[in-house]
Amino acid sequence: MHPLFSEADAISNTVIGAAMEVHRDKGPGLIESIYERCLLHELSLRKLPARNQGTVRITYKDLVFEEMLRFDILVNECLLVEGKCVEKILPVHKAQLMTYMRLLNIPVGLLFNYNKATLREDMHRLILPGANTL
Repeated sequence: MHPLFSEADAISNTVIGAAMEVHRDKGPGLIESIYERCLLHELSLRKLPARNQGTVRITYKDLVFEEMLRFDILVNECLLVEGKCVEKILPVHKAQLMTYMRLLNIPVGLLFNYNKATLREDMHRLILPGANTL
């Protein structure tokens, strides 16, 4: 089991609730950066540390380098959140989140589509393969 899985799993409902609060207040149709900024604030009000960018180590064959990765929100260093404002979440959106999760070694990811009447209509929880098994 991934060492951060239990913690990420435990806070995921709080993060979902925070995102729903932001969506209830702002409604659908705004640009992603507005929801991101509001969610960062809502998480701070709920005493959950969160940030929206960080350096990641990239390894490709014999090349190793560090690069700044602009992900939406990393909560408590164990749960990654990506927000979209699209007609519907596509497989490429899930693939992007999963790639970020692998690069950052984060066990759980949440993908929200803020462009819906309710957030529950297009919300996804992804788990890094093997993160929740012994």
